[in-house]
Amino acid sequence: MSEPASISTGIAARYAAAVFELAKEENALPALEADIDALETALKDSADLRDLAFSPLYSREDQSKAIAAISAKMGLSALTANTLALMASKRRLFVLTQMIANIRDRIADEKGEMTAEVTAAAPLTPEQASKLAATLKARAGKDVKLKTTVDESLIGGLVVKLGSTMIDTSIKAKLAALQNAMKEVG
Repeated sequence: MSEPASISTGIAARYAAAVFELAKEENALPALEADIDALETALKDSADLRDLAFSPLYSREDQSKAIAAISAKMGLSALTANTLALMASKRRLFVLTQMIANIRDRIADEKGEMTAEVTAAAPLTPEQASKLAATLKARAGKDVKLKTTVDESLIGGLVVKLGSTMIDTSIKAKLAALQNAMKEVG
């Protein structure tokens, strides 16, 4: 890992640990989880929010004012709003996505859950998603939340990442393996 990446990961982990522990003490983990879901969605959907968080062109004051207004508009809990205000005043909003991921992992551990990243060739039906979650739960021994994305280049099948295990049943991977086998023969 490069040094700047490890520094920002460390910063994000410290903020995440502090927020998580405070929320846990206040029995506010459900509120924290709702806040990070809302923040993650807002970051995906709003180029302006991404610019505010990641651009060094905004001053501390501008970031602080904007984050306070955004927190109020989104109805974020006081803990999350105060954390974002502190991050803005310290010019640490650039680690927001890493902090969200870290908090999400901590909440999942607390609940005894795991998150599986699933990439499918086509959107999964609710029945397929529940069967996959049940199968992964049997394998992992924990409840499994699915985070699904669609990648049509897979042609068919799934790529599932559960912890450090990766299962690739995509047709794209099978075709690549077949192509490699054909090269070895001829």
